[in-house]
Formats: sequence, C-alpha cells, structure tokens
Amino acid sequence: MLYYLINHIDQLYEPPGFQVIQFITVRAALASITALGIAMGAGRGIIRWLRRQQLGEQVREGEAAGVVSHAHKAGTPTMGGIIILLAVGGATLLWGAIANTYVWLALIATAGLGVVGFVDDYLQTVQNREEGLRPRHKLAGQVSIGLFVGGVLYFHPDFAAYNTFTFMPFLKDQVVDYDLFRFWELGVDLGWVVYLPVVVFIVTATSNAVNLTDGLDGLTTGVTAFVSLGLIALVYISGNVQFATFLNVMYLPGTGELTVFVAAVTAACFGFLWYNGYPATVFMGDTGALALGGAVGSTILMVRKELLLPLLGIVYFAEAVSVILQTSYFKYTRRRTGEGERIFRMAPLHHHYEALGMHEAKIVTRFWIVTAITVIAALLMLRIR
Repeated sequence: MLYYLINHIDQLYEPPGFQVIQFITVRAALASITALGIAMGAGRGIIRWLRRQQLGEQVREGEAAGVVSHAHKAGTPTMGGIIILLAVGGATLLWGAIANTYVWLALIATAGLGVVGFVDDYLQTVQNREEGLRPRHKLAGQVSIGLFVGGVLYFHPDFAAYNTFTFMPFLKDQVVDYDLFRFWELGVDLGWVVYLPVVVFIVTATSNAVNLTDGLDGLTTGVTAFVSLGLIALVYISGNVQFATFLNVMYLPGTGELTVFVAAVTAACFGFLWYNGYPATVFMGDTGALALGGAVGSTILMVRKELLLPLLGIVYFAEAVSVILQTSYFKYTRRRTGEGERIFRMAPLHHHYEALGMHEAKIVTRFWIVTAITVIAALLMLRIR
C-alpha cells in the first residue's frame, strides 16, 4: 500500500532517497522490521487480553495415557496466532505490491486458513467443545482454500504459460508437467483435472502437518522461521531473471514480490518466538498453525517448487508420517490380534522423544537444527541435475 502511494507521489515529485522503496530487497527488509515490531509490540497486549478472556489451553491428560504430562501448560493463553496474522498482514499490506496476484493470493490463503483455525480454537476455548471444529468441517475449509488457490494458479491469465509446470530436481531441464492429458489431442483443456487435486492435497497436507508439529514450546514457530528463510531464497530466485537463468530454473515474473510476504512471515515467527519459546507464555493454537501452513503451502506452490517440500519442511513431513504410521499400525494389529500395538511411544514424533525422557527444549532445538540443514540441502537441489 505504502509502496504504491510512494510510486504515485513519485510521478509528481521525487523525494530524496525514496527511490530505494522500489527495490524488493529494501521492502522485504522493511517488512521484516515491521512484522517483528508488530509481533513483539502487540504481542504483550494481546496475551494480556487472551488471559483476561480466560482463553487458555485445555490439556486432556487422558490422551497422554500417563506417558507424557503437559498438565503444567493448562491455562496458558492460546489463539496467539492472531499475533502472527496481524504481523504478517500489516507488514505485507504496508510494504508489498498488493495488486500483485501472487501477494494477494498468499494473503488470502494465509488469512483463510487462519479463520478456519480461529473457529476451531474458539469452539474449544470459548464454547468448551472438546473436539473443536468437527474434522469434516475443518477439512472442508482446507479443501475450499486449496481449490481457490489451485483455481487461481491454473485459470488466471498471469499463469497461463506454465499453469501445470513444476520444478523437478535431478531432471536435465528440471521441469515436469502435471497435465497428463497433453499426450492426447482431446480438443479440450483437462489439465485442471490433475492439477487442482494436487494443489488441494498440498495445501491440506501442509496445514495439517504444521498443526501436528505444534505440540512443544517454540517448535512450530522456530521450524517455520527456518523454512520461511529458505522460501525467501526460492521466491527471490524465481522472480529474478538473472538468478533463474544462472540456476536454470523457471523464471516466474512477479514472484519476486512474494519476498516481501515471506520476509514478513519469517520475522513474525521470530517475533512470536519471543513469547512462545520455552517456557511459553502463549500458544499459537490452530489459528496460527493452520495460517502458517497456508502461507508455506501456497507460497511454495506459487513458485512451482512443491516437490522440495518434504525436504524443505522435513520436520512437518516426519511429524505427519509418524501419526499416519502409528494410527495405521495400531488399527492393523488390533484387527489381526485383537490388541493394538504402537511403533512409537507416542505420536506425533516430538512426543515420542518426550516419552523417552528427552527435555522438550532439547527436542525443539534439535528439530530446529535438522530443519536448518535440510533447508540448505533443498536450496542445493536447485543446482543438481
């Protein structure tokens, strides 16, 4: 918004030094400072308000089965994802090119899933509904956002030249086409039949995986901050013709503006970590977890690098897989023997390490380190062919 205001003023008069606002890197840095300031400045007041409203975490000890106890966290304010949403939204609207298709699509995906998470948190904390939003209703919200993102990425004229292409490491030209119908001359465009389900799956899976990761103080916040740092590199490279040509990746005009958005996400996470680090004084709840999942999922789809997501967000991936394996194996063994068996002490994976006696602060730190390593590895994939 401010970016466009300055550009408009610039047509009549050029204030000394204001020309630097035109550079994406400058606005990304300013968005980082703004998001960090909003998160840390507004965070304390929002936490006090959440505490006055008695919007605290509800711990169900029955689920822990006596293995890991989080009883000491009961009553800690939740729904702190509001802080992240305010920081990301405020910084992006202030410094981003809001008319850019990529930017407003990322904002809508993040805010939309944040609303789904907010409703879930509201039902749990305010209306004391233990399960919160029913799983099918939550899934419907995630699928709806996924369909919207996929529909724009496929049908919007800005993306017509590469609407079904994506980056594939290890291939010579590093591009794969989702449109399986291109081999037949059917006389009708059916690429969306494959592409839309792919987008819906990635948006839904990413938001759920981030949500599953949110179980220890600072875990999701720190992991997402590192993932977002990797995304900053990916979006800037994709939107810069020189870097894209040098690395032989798809040049996607306009994606460079996402640098401002992702920089705001990164800084918002670091700002929120000020309060969410061990011992946490606020939890992000589904409001923040689903919103961050939407931000990561939609951004990596827009720069056509979604196949890097299992490596870039390996902690998300491991947490989700641990739950799937645990649930599937338990059901399988119960059906065969009458008594369910478990692969892990607890799932998701971070609770398994807790059950083994590792302190949560050490688990969180090590998961951060693993994420930092795999983010670097994902970026190196851009040069492997």
